[in-house]
Amino acid sequence: LTTLILSSNSIGAEGTRTIAAALEKNATLSTLDLSNNRIDVEGGRAIGAALEKNATLTTLSLDSNNIGADGGRAIGAALEKNATLTT
Repeated sequence: LTTLILSSNSIGAEGTRTIAAALEKNATLSTLDLSNNRIDVEGGRAIGAALEKNATLTTLSLDSNNIGADGGRAIGAALEKNATLTT
């Protein structure tokens, strides 16, 4: 599996944490769309932690979520370590 589109599924924080945990270990996924999923600050932090470890994801869509400033900071910090994400 290289592309996973889960947009508009109301995943929320719990679902995001589960996806983030899998993303930390995944070695094949290159595109992940989590747009419009009610992802909050906690979910943003979980995605940030996953991005620090993931080395295959090149495209990530998180638009129309409410990750807030803290979630955004966690993702921003992860991007300093992640060398594969381009979009």
